[in-house]
Amino acid sequence: MADDIFKHPRLIAIYDALDPDRSDLDVYAAIAEGLGARRVLDLGCGTGTFALLLANRGFEVIGVDPAGGSLDVARAKPGSNRVHWIHGDAAALPPIQVDLVTMTANVAQAIVDPLDWQGTLHGVYDGLRPGGHFVFETRDPAYRAWREWNRAESYSITEIQGVGSVESWVDVVEVSGPLVRFRWTWVFAADQEVLTSDSTLRFRTRDEVEEALVAAGFALDQVRGAPDRPGRELVFFARRPE
Repeated sequence: MADDIFKHPRLIAIYDALDPDRSDLDVYAAIAEGLGARRVLDLGCGTGTFALLLANRGFEVIGVDPAGGSLDVARAKPGSNRVHWIHGDAAALPPIQVDLVTMTANVAQAIVDPLDWQGTLHGVYDGLRPGGHFVFETRDPAYRAWREWNRAESYSITEIQGVGSVESWVDVVEVSGPLVRFRWTWVFAADQEVLTSDSTLRFRTRDEVEEALVAAGFALDQVRGAPDRPGRELVFFARRPE
């Protein structure tokens, strides 16, 4: 089930406005071009920002997400007819053969259950053509990013057209082994409504991810750091063997 941030009408309507800088996606677009991909599946596409970026550059794109609210926003954006949108997850994919599957931002970590993670990897493998690539990122647990997830360091006020001022911040609720549960809070100045959304991310080590990829049949080509977040992120480049 999707977190409230991805389904509450008032929250999903301001999702993009609260995170306007998506320059991190330019790196993925360059990767797609560098790999010579023409058909791309964006798994966990959210409100469609990356899927539409690729479509506008001439790629054939499939956007998949389990949150219907996010897909409603994506479908309402200019150019959305260039993307084939699917409501679901990797297990719900139709028979396809794409050149590249991507999971950007927190998508990999939001797949918390080990069986769901295993199922996702197998679904991605089946959806790739032989020789196709799987590129995704995950936070390096060694950095312990959750130490910065508190009101003092995350508080902001955003002016949103047609909505007004929105205060927001995040607080860690619980750290239990590899699982980190946190709560976002938003306060709408127009009527002082307070909304919250709880989320959980799984922080997997590099070894854990590599072992899971190999077990699912992938060949691991390389692991890079994210150029815009040095020391914080691991970017995995896997491939379905020919």
